[in-house]
Amino acid sequence: MTDYDVVVIGGGPGGYAAALYGASAGLRIALVEGDAVGGTCLNRGCIPAKAQLQTAEVFRTANHAGDFGINPVDGSGTFSADWGKVSERTTGIVDRLVGGLSGLLKRRKVEVIRGRGVLTPNGEVSVDGQAIAAKSVIIATGSEPKSIPGFEADGERVVTSDHSTRSGTLPKRVAVIGGGVIGAEFASVFTDVGVDTTLLEALPGGVLPIGPDQELARTLAKSLAARGTKIHADARVSPPERTANGMVLAYETPTGSDKIEVDQVLVAIGRAPVSAGLGFAEAGVEVTDRGFVVVDTNTMATSRPGIYAIGDVVETPGLAHVAYAEAIVAIKSILGETPVPVDYTRVPWVVYTHPEVAWAGLTEAEAKEAGFEIDIHKYKFSGNGRAMIIGETDGLVKIVAQKNGPILGVHLIGPWASELLAENYLAVNWQALPEEVGAFIHPHPSLSEAVGEAMLAFTGRSLHG
Repeated sequence: MTDYDVVVIGGGPGGYAAALYGASAGLRIALVEGDAVGGTCLNRGCIPAKAQLQTAEVFRTANHAGDFGINPVDGSGTFSADWGKVSERTTGIVDRLVGGLSGLLKRRKVEVIRGRGVLTPNGEVSVDGQAIAAKSVIIATGSEPKSIPGFEADGERVVTSDHSTRSGTLPKRVAVIGGGVIGAEFASVFTDVGVDTTLLEALPGGVLPIGPDQELARTLAKSLAARGTKIHADARVSPPERTANGMVLAYETPTGSDKIEVDQVLVAIGRAPVSAGLGFAEAGVEVTDRGFVVVDTNTMATSRPGIYAIGDVVETPGLAHVAYAEAIVAIKSILGETPVPVDYTRVPWVVYTHPEVAWAGLTEAEAKEAGFEIDIHKYKFSGNGRAMIIGETDGLVKIVAQKNGPILGVHLIGPWASELLAENYLAVNWQALPEEVGAFIHPHPSLSEAVGEAMLAFTGRSLHG
């Protein structure tokens, strides 16, 4: 086959970003993908999951419309969720995005090769037995849901996030195994649309035990519990026993043991890299015991010259936008440029639960562990006029800064935290001083005022706080 400058294995966020960015730089690119372009994120993960979360928000808002003086003419005041139509809408969004991405790849003259890409010992890529030569190769094979022995997914009673994001039906009773980002988001959706939801997490805390500042995690857990989610932390779960009415799930916690009957079990314990059986080791690409490809994060180069790896197959934050950034680093390295490596301690994180959780930089615990002398200021959304107007006052802004120094981390939980994160991400990465951010004017009334108020408090003076 025709020689290329770069062959990319995998058409997910990292892979298609590398292809598009490389093509815009004049490189001749082939993108190898056995499924629809867009990968897990676009087809089974980020996009459909957030579409469901938006449905949950609309459902929640509709059922509380009476709080705003809006009442249905029939007087019932309640709404139901047609999950078949929800699935149709989600599919429509995904299809439009996949179509748009396919068109963009075509316009950039990226050749999309359908099939399973495997590395050969000589460093080429083989697709269904046919070799493709290239000067460089980028591995972007992504990840897949982790499994638990005894919880093998059948797509109906025991499912993974891949199944739940595209399902046309809702269970009446569900057990979510895992309280991390994926589990918390699904628990939020299920709870808000009326599913009897139990969340079982093996670690203390129950919800988001790893990642965000734990004050935010506790706030989210309190909100989920108030809306009806039954949360059990430090839980050890036994494989389900199938019954005529569903499945019985036994679990143990420090306070004792119990059983619940559910219609469906969602296993959401994280994701594992897709690297087995793809010829990486045989091609001289180092892989860890956990299946991650080892790279130099300054260039994203692997142990085999000319081969790079990005995205979930690398042991860096498993986020689509991180994969985008790594794609740029890899392409710039291939071009002989000097890329700015990703600073993984300052990337933006968002959990699209209700309320949303977002952060960038160090948590309070991480800052202390790193030896910083710190100052902390907070501002609760309960005192924010815009939050009151939209009826979403749960949450807070928490700023962690070095004493008499720059901002180390910004932590948000509350309405539209995902969108509020942008200015805070910039502040953390530019190592701004809190008083510098506090000096900027935030529009009134707006949710962003909560950020300005928290920053201003570092000066020893404040307005409403």
